[in-house]
Amino acid sequence: MITTLAIMALGAIVLGAALGYASIRFRVEGDPLVEKIEAILPQTQCGQCGYPGCKPYAAAISSGEADINLCPPGGLDGVRKLADLLGREVKPLEAEEKPKQVAIIDERTCIGCTLCIQACPVDAIVGAAKQMHTIIEPLCTGCELCVKPCPVECITMQPITENLDNWKWKYPVIEIKRAA
Repeated sequence: MITTLAIMALGAIVLGAALGYASIRFRVEGDPLVEKIEAILPQTQCGQCGYPGCKPYAAAISSGEADINLCPPGGLDGVRKLADLLGREVKPLEAEEKPKQVAIIDERTCIGCTLCIQACPVDAIVGAAKQMHTIIEPLCTGCELCVKPCPVECITMQPITENLDNWKWKYPVIEIKRAA
C-alpha cells in the first residue's frame, strides 16, 4: 500500500512538472524606494557621486547614507525631484553642474590602446586593439570616465546642444497607459 502511494505521489510530481505546476519560481524584487530613486537619477554610471553607479547611489540615498545633492549629471533638477520624492529639503549641488555632453575621439590621434573601452560603463566606445576607436554618440552618457585613461589625450567632451532628437533628456517622458 505504501509503495502504491509513493508511486502515485511520484506520478503526480512528474505530471505536475510536465505541466509546469511543480516548478515554483521565486521573484526577488528590489526595494521599491531604491527603484524610484534610481529612476530619477540620470543613469550615467559615472561615479561622480562617490558611488560606482546610479543604483548603489540610490541605495545609499534610500538608507540615509548619502545625501541627495551629489550627482552633477542630474543637476539641481535631479536634486529637486529627489527632495520631492523623499520629502527632504532641496540643497545646492555639491559639485558644479555640467551641461549634457558627449565624448569625441580624435580618430587621427587614437592609437587603439582600448583603455577607453575598458573604462566606459555603458559600452559606448567601439574599436579593436591597435585600431582606431569611435564613440556611439546615442549611447554615450557623458560620464568622462574615458578621458583620463587615454594615454594620447585624444578624447574630449563636447556639450550637446538641445534639438528635437534629445529634448527628452531635459524633460521627463510621460507614459500614458490605456485601459484594456
